[in-house]
Amino acid sequence: MLNNDTICALATANGMGAIAVIRISGPEAISKVAQIYQSKFNATKSLNDAESHTIHLGYVMDGDTIVDEALFSIFKNPHSYTGEDVVEISTHGSIYIQQKVLELLNKIGIRNADPGEYTFRAFWNGKMDLTQAEAVADLIASDSKASHEIAIKQMRGGFSNQIKDLRDQMINFAALMELELDFSEEDVEFADRTQFYDLLNKLQSILKRLADSFAFGNVIKNGVPVAIVGAPNAGKSTLLNALLNEERAIVSDIEGTTRDTIEETIYIDGVGFRFIDTAGIREAGDTIERIGIEKTFEKIDNASIIIYLYDANITADNQIANQLDDLQRRGKILFNVANKIDVTNNESAISAAIKQEFKDVVHLEISAKDQFNIDALKENLIHQIKLKGTNQDDTIVTNSRHLEALQNTLSQIGKIKQGMDMGLPGDLLAMDIREALTYLGHITGEIDVDQDILGTIFGKFCIGK
Repeated sequence: MLNNDTICALATANGMGAIAVIRISGPEAISKVAQIYQSKFNATKSLNDAESHTIHLGYVMDGDTIVDEALFSIFKNPHSYTGEDVVEISTHGSIYIQQKVLELLNKIGIRNADPGEYTFRAFWNGKMDLTQAEAVADLIASDSKASHEIAIKQMRGGFSNQIKDLRDQMINFAALMELELDFSEEDVEFADRTQFYDLLNKLQSILKRLADSFAFGNVIKNGVPVAIVGAPNAGKSTLLNALLNEERAIVSDIEGTTRDTIEETIYIDGVGFRFIDTAGIREAGDTIERIGIEKTFEKIDNASIIIYLYDANITADNQIANQLDDLQRRGKILFNVANKIDVTNNESAISAAIKQEFKDVVHLEISAKDQFNIDALKENLIHQIKLKGTNQDDTIVTNSRHLEALQNTLSQIGKIKQGMDMGLPGDLLAMDIREALTYLGHITGEIDVDQDILGTIFGKFCIGK
């Protein structure tokens, strides 16, 4: 990817469509494409004379043969996505035309791009930093309003600007520390230790909040896993069907019908929820059912939210309390949902004693069969996720690489503070400060970044991105 040659790729999705866009980037993008271009209105007009940010209607030519009538968009460096000269050819969406144009470009010396190479060049040419480049991939992969909003904010530099500001503050003190080393014989201090300690406390607070936001950001990015658990015939499959508004899971009066987990995703207020219908929790009747119940507990451990569902007509308070007590210890958002209230004679399906004992649990009464209170369940799900999140103006971390760098920086700041408490000299403190700056720089790419890291990041992109 570090070659300074000219590359091409299909920028739109593979397959036939109304149009296809082929992107060319590099120092010879305009001059090379000019070889296969002919203006529709002036046969002598050349793309070499075109101004930046202009569109030209013409023909893709293979010698004297017209391949297609197309639009040629010109973007001259540095005012382009990659920071290089870029041409985008918008052709008709025929698969034959797409392949023919790419073959022509290869024939005149333009090579096919590697996955992620356009965004890599944008990063390399200073058009975006690493966090923004990764946000491009997240934006392409976003499948909900919430994940889209997070990706847009990061692509616009929300996260990287915050990291740069923190890093700049540390650099100022690091420079003063380094300056002290040049005057070590005079025994002077340029860096106010008290002020620096206050800065470290501020950095710790901000970095910890960013690191803590990953748990929320990760589930928003990948969908919130919700495990529906309970005894056989509690109505778990009926609830899943009610949430999906379709007959996805088999519903039967026979206990143990659900032998394996069933997963489906729905979107509530822009957030994706992955609902998991699990096997009923009880003593297994056979080997297959036992495997299903083991999978139930695996899904419980991996879920962010647990819906404990039970038949309000036959489940005693002590059973409910025992089950809630066990599930609450797992540290998840917990819903206590009494089902089948359409046939109960009780004034309240959930006793005051249960509500009092489990104050941090969301208590709801529903009828999955009649879809009573299903909307209330959805509203509470989105409410709980937003409570676990942050203010919409706050930065949310969604990338595990960023999380690791934040955690490493926090660890290093702890070492700096420990060193200051011990009265370590400036030269030793300066080493720890440089290490902390290195970890912060890994996030945005403001320092030399290992080629393996770059290869991993950009290798996940589509070709043409």
